Amino acid sequence: MTKMRAVDAIALILEKEGATEAFGLPGAAINPLYSAMKAHGGIRHTLARHVEGASHMADGYSRATGKIGLCLGTSGPAGTDMITGLYAAIADSIPMLCITGQAPTDKLHKEDFQAVDIETIAKPVTKFAATILEPGQIPGYFAKAFQIMRSARPGPVLLDLPINVQLAEIEFDIDAYEPLAADKPSASRAQIEKVLDMLVAAERPIIISGGGVINANASAQLVELAELLNIPVSPTLMGWGSIPDDHRLQSGMVGIQTHTRYGNVSFLASDFVLGIGNRWANRHTGGLDTYRKGRKFVHIDIEATQIGRVFAPDLGVTSDAAAAIEQLLAAARDRQAAGTLPDYSAWADECTARKSTLHRKTNFDNIPIKPQRVYQEMNTAFGRDTTYVSTIGLSQIAGAQMLHVYGPRQWINAGQAGPLGWTGPAALGVVRAKPNSTVVALSGDYDFQFMIEELAVGAQFKLPYIHVVVNNSYLGLIRQSQRPFEMDYHVSLGFDNINSPETNGYGVDHIKVAEGLGCKAVRVEDPSKLAEAFAEAGRLVKEFQVPVVVEVILERVTNIAMGAELDAVNEFEDLAAAAEDAPSALVLMDAETGLRADISA
Repeated sequence: MTKMRAVDAIALILEKEGATEAFGLPGAAINPLYSAMKAHGGIRHTLARHVEGASHMADGYSRATGKIGLCLGTSGPAGTDMITGLYAAIADSIPMLCITGQAPTDKLHKEDFQAVDIETIAKPVTKFAATILEPGQIPGYFAKAFQIMRSARPGPVLLDLPINVQLAEIEFDIDAYEPLAADKPSASRAQIEKVLDMLVAAERPIIISGGGVINANASAQLVELAELLNIPVSPTLMGWGSIPDDHRLQSGMVGIQTHTRYGNVSFLASDFVLGIGNRWANRHTGGLDTYRKGRKFVHIDIEATQIGRVFAPDLGVTSDAAAAIEQLLAAARDRQAAGTLPDYSAWADECTARKSTLHRKTNFDNIPIKPQRVYQEMNTAFGRDTTYVSTIGLSQIAGAQMLHVYGPRQWINAGQAGPLGWTGPAALGVVRAKPNSTVVALSGDYDFQFMIEELAVGAQFKLPYIHVVVNNSYLGLIRQSQRPFEMDYHVSLGFDNINSPETNGYGVDHIKVAEGLGCKAVRVEDPSKLAEAFAEAGRLVKEFQVPVVVEVILERVTNIAMGAELDAVNEFEDLAAAAEDAPSALVLMDAETGLRADISA
């Protein structure tokens, strides 16, 4: 055995566990670990400007790769700054390891400088949190942490390291260290046969594909299953990309906010729902009476306590999504060979045909610009390999209604927590995960202003991406939610900027701020200039290798379609009546069929 500092053992363990991408800020209480990383050389570190930003970078990296990103910080406020990042990660089942420094063990009860009980603070938003008090326990705690992050429903962990524990010497042999096997439950053949029995008894079955499918890297198998059964698939917001948007069996997202109109109609026409790796989130279901009426449900999820959490399914199966889909494929092939699989062609064709109907209008020429036009132009400007990053607000909701995603881990979204400010730093983590790829972030102006300082990280470390900022100088989603209260109260961000009169009362000059942080920026006020602006942004990204902001000046007030029930979504804008009203739709509108569909809807 070799004697070494505990932090040198940690560096070796991180490398062996495959966690070699770190984001954080050094400080006195975590400097020993930084010294070990510097000496080791195998862990790349990106210096953030704020520890919350570092946590979102690690989160974005984890989402984009399926690996475990690292967030590092010193004692006290660094740990508390990580809490929002931990919440965003656990809410969406994302493995991420946060490591904090801590005061010496003999000072923990003496209110020492920047000493806080971060273990207790972090427990509600982690799968596991611990302050390691004995140096000899370092290898065991790290092995357990990685096992917990990867087992069952994935999630984040926080490990807190007193400085004397970091500096203590321990006996350690990395060749004798082995990662612990993750616990991933698998459906039995008997369970799968029951699932198929219920499915084949239905006339109009549909699959709801959740984020668990993407976490399990099972998207290709999901598509294979859908094609074998010839039944439609509707991805959730977290499962978006598990089946390409333009696949004939992708029937459209379902929801009361992020959805397609044809997706909701197809779902409401179904009589059996197979949910895989999803959580029946309320923005997906809306009112449960409407959502459940006339349908039977099977729920497959890796976490047993998720089943029945929102409503009791007709059958629940605890299983990793990949394991369940493989079993479903095997059992379905056997039934196909025996000639006992129903022919769902008519049902599948009905859902496919519906994709040429029920479109929202996007082709507006208004000045100030309507947001729908922005997403139309984004669909045209950015290719199939684009990875989008977004978090919350009318920008995210409208984007999810109108953008197109063609593969897993190409829609990176803090779906459940939705913290403002997440988008920018998460995008930087995605760029670390996908170098030389097209990464496009989407923010409203308020989300963009949260953690805007992290743009400097992209400039310093040459992390290029395009950040589309749709600026209406409003808290748009909150303003819309205030409508029932007949108020518009403290949601306007506009003011006359004495230094930038060209902002015309919209307030913050995002162009100057972005340029001051070392980035490039373009402002667009005319919808006919959007294509040119996106092309220029792509050129600037390639030339300067820094984030490029495309600020689009929107009309101040736009209400985006949403409602409380799947069959009662409020439409505030004109609907498409012809193909030219929605020219970037996945399937161009058939005017006659679309009119009939609008009438029947």
